Amino acid sequence: MNLFAQFAHRSGWDQISGPLFRKYIALFLAVVCLVLLTNGLLEIGFAYREHEDSLIHSQHEQARAAAFKIGEFIKEIQDQIGWTTLLPWGGDTIDQRRLDGVRLLHQVPAITELVQLDPAGREQLRVSRLAMDVVGSGTDFSRDPKFTEAIAKQVYYGGVYFRRESEPYMTLAVAGVGRDTGVSVAEVNLKLIWDVVSQIKVGESGQAYVVDAEGRLIAHPDLSLVLGNTDVTQLSQVEAARAAGTDGAGDRVQVAKDIRGREVLTTYAPVAPLGWLVFVELPTAEAYAPIYQALRRSGALLLVGTALAFLSGLFLARRIVVPIQTMRASAARIGAGDLTQRISIKTGDELEGLADEFNNMTAQLQDSYANLERKVDERTHQLALANLAKSRFLAAASHDLRQPLQAVGLSVAQLRGKLKPAERDRLVDRIGIAVAAMNELFDALLDISKLDAGGITTNVTEFPIARLLRRIEFTFAEVAREKGLSFRVVSSSAWVRSDFVLLERIVLNLLSNAVRYTSAGVVVVGCRRRAETVHIEVWDSGPGIPEEKRQNIFVEFYRLASGDGHEGLGLGLAIVDRLCRVLGHPIAMTSTVGKGSRFSVAVPLASARDDCAEPTEAAPVAADISRRKLVAVIDDDALVRMSLGGLLRQWGCRVVAAPSPDAILASLAMKERPDLIICDYRLAGGISGIKAIEQLRSFFQVAIAAFLISGDTAPELLREAQESGHRLLHKPVSPMKLRAMLSELLRSGTGVGVA
Repeated sequence: MNLFAQFAHRSGWDQISGPLFRKYIALFLAVVCLVLLTNGLLEIGFAYREHEDSLIHSQHEQARAAAFKIGEFIKEIQDQIGWTTLLPWGGDTIDQRRLDGVRLLHQVPAITELVQLDPAGREQLRVSRLAMDVVGSGTDFSRDPKFTEAIAKQVYYGGVYFRRESEPYMTLAVAGVGRDTGVSVAEVNLKLIWDVVSQIKVGESGQAYVVDAEGRLIAHPDLSLVLGNTDVTQLSQVEAARAAGTDGAGDRVQVAKDIRGREVLTTYAPVAPLGWLVFVELPTAEAYAPIYQALRRSGALLLVGTALAFLSGLFLARRIVVPIQTMRASAARIGAGDLTQRISIKTGDELEGLADEFNNMTAQLQDSYANLERKVDERTHQLALANLAKSRFLAAASHDLRQPLQAVGLSVAQLRGKLKPAERDRLVDRIGIAVAAMNELFDALLDISKLDAGGITTNVTEFPIARLLRRIEFTFAEVAREKGLSFRVVSSSAWVRSDFVLLERIVLNLLSNAVRYTSAGVVVVGCRRRAETVHIEVWDSGPGIPEEKRQNIFVEFYRLASGDGHEGLGLGLAIVDRLCRVLGHPIAMTSTVGKGSRFSVAVPLASARDDCAEPTEAAPVAADISRRKLVAVIDDDALVRMSLGGLLRQWGCRVVAAPSPDAILASLAMKERPDLIICDYRLAGGISGIKAIEQLRSFFQVAIAAFLISGDTAPELLREAQESGHRLLHKPVSPMKLRAMLSELLRSGTGVGVA
């Protein structure tokens, strides 16, 4: 065993050289390296950005200053030439014009020659520093660009050219304001531009140069490049600047190659309005020298930090790993069943606190194990109570279901015997009442089960309350009239925010109870606005609810004696209470024995919407307009087709019934279009009733009146039908509802909406 191994064994290092130890060492190294590297990168990034911004600002300011000076130089000359265009042309103005030309050459040394053209474009005067003056030569320049462009644009800037391959010149022509003032053409010496460029210094080896609109070099520290008429359009910075034009972003720095092939940082500024570009460039090696120094400093710091992190990791890993291994061994013994095991760690830090918490948890686990049997007995007792409640619920539902079934069975048995017509009619009425009771029970049980299982989702929208009240009136007007009750609906123009389908279910259940328990008098449904809510209230003049029974009226299967001697199912108000809780709509009840009851549901007003009353319309009343109307019935159940068809024929309709839209079309043989379509929502083969109706409408190319019938009462089904624009009735459909729907659609000729 070598010396290091002996030291490690004596100091306990061999006990912690496992995966966790290596992870801590790696973690410390990673953290320190990450911090140092991040710091270095941030420092370099900030330094790079600050340095680059400084270079951009300096170079661009120099380029802009040079461009401004050049532009001002040309603008001043242009203004001086403009004074020579003020006189109108005439035979007596030549001497004055010659005197003005000589004065201009004296005041503006950069102008070496001035030519004045008359309005026809002919030369009338030439004043020059380098040659004899010429008067009235009559040379025709009417097609020359310096005349035509000056007339069209008031000023003409010619290209740069060199005289005797030494100095750059350009032609500058200025037209007068009036048509009879002609054009003054000057040859301008551009030597001043070299003076401006030669004064620009960027760093140790930076440079500036000027490029004309054609991409030729017209000013550069190396005069030989200028005299050689150098074309620099192949340089990427020149190409990009010419593509951007005078409106381009010249303040953006670009890395490119200069004329000598060096990599440089370059920026430019346009010289308006000549179309020239002033470039200022600095070699990248000189520009980024400070960044390279920062990189070297960061690298050295990273190496030193890595070494320190390794040494610190060795020390801290041992301080952490040894207590963790102690806790792991103790936890293994506790897991084996020794709940008396306790962990002893004295480090004075969070690890000691963790060990204390672990010991407390073990003690609590020991107590919990001792009380486990008692808790199991309590849970078993609770489960038994839940099963008992479920059994009571099923017993009550079974009783309510068997009662109408018993009535149906006995009545059918009596129908098989010999009966008088009056007795037969009474039995048929009893069967109808029993079937309606079973349908009501099935709907209520389905609603309760969905609410208990959380299977009903809400679809909150904003809608006018008047729309809901009109549908309520359509449903209950005939029922109340047949019972001899006065039924009134007090509407409102307010818009509310709620789930239309579920809110309608709430009001329907409240009205159903009001009509059932009121044997004579009035049933009223209406609205009252209260601050930010609309209270939908259902009033009746029934027997009222005794005070001792009011606390139980929202409990399942709690019944009150009805006004006509028939008890309800005891589920309507329970469903109302749960739907109100789902929607968050508070419900309140007041009642006076012998005078009636009032139920009120508070629904929030729609936000930021002005009241807008929809057109009111009377509830549809069945009218005998169905005679000889052709009705198409689509249902995959033969018994339903036979029963529904027979009822429609009793009402005077002509009926064609089939299990599919194709069979309907085959039966009609394309001879006659039906006046109304009644279709099951779900047909055999997964065909939707909505698609079946659209198929018939598409065939006849007419929006035939139609509505759907379905045995599913889910709110999602109602919303789907509503979104598709079709009305929907639920099976089993009462003849009264069917006749009302039939009369309304045959009268209006449309089937839009959901009933």
